[in-house]
Amino acid sequence: MGDYWPSVPPPPRNPGNRLAHGLGGALGGISLVVLLVAAMWVIEIVDTLLLGQLDQLGIIAQEPYGLPGILFAPFLHAGFGHLMANSVPLLILGSLAAIRGVGKFVTASFLITMVSGIGVWLTSPPNTLTLGASGLVFGYFGYVVARGLFDRRPLDIVLSVIVVLLYSSLLLGVLPVQPGVSWQGHLFGLIGGVLAAWLLRRRRYRPLYY
Repeated sequence: MGDYWPSVPPPPRNPGNRLAHGLGGALGGISLVVLLVAAMWVIEIVDTLLLGQLDQLGIIAQEPYGLPGILFAPFLHAGFGHLMANSVPLLILGSLAAIRGVGKFVTASFLITMVSGIGVWLTSPPNTLTLGASGLVFGYFGYVVARGLFDRRPLDIVLSVIVVLLYSSLLLGVLPVQPGVSWQGHLFGLIGGVLAAWLLRRRRYRPLYY
């Protein structure tokens, strides 16, 4: 019969410090979301002055020279109407995604951008130009909902339910029903968000028996 070696408990932490640390991380993440959206508006103003020349930096499907657009596309939009349609859900869902701190938010955003962009590049019709932050919007939706399922923290579960109730209609965007809209970006953004939530989930350690 083996011996049981319990895991060493972490040193006690002051609840006040934990709360302050959590609030600080959340505020830092939300501030980053605001800066991200502000940067998109500045870029769109510059693009308007350049008569839309920056739009050519978006994702060009199935062309090697279109691969760098995976990183640029979320910051580019086809006019201010397109940008306005993305800005509000991006601010709301992005802020909810960012409440666990800057580090996880940046990592999740990068994963969503890459999965969404690569999916668009691979599956869109050849030479199709795709741009916009919709992939991030769908990615943050998937990330917040899946985080509640994977982490099971009370706050994350509540936020997951709220997001489903308020934004479940977004899921219609993954269907190829609206001409001129990249359902591929939506679908792969959603997949990227769920994948990010799984990779960044809270680890649960189990005791070992010898």
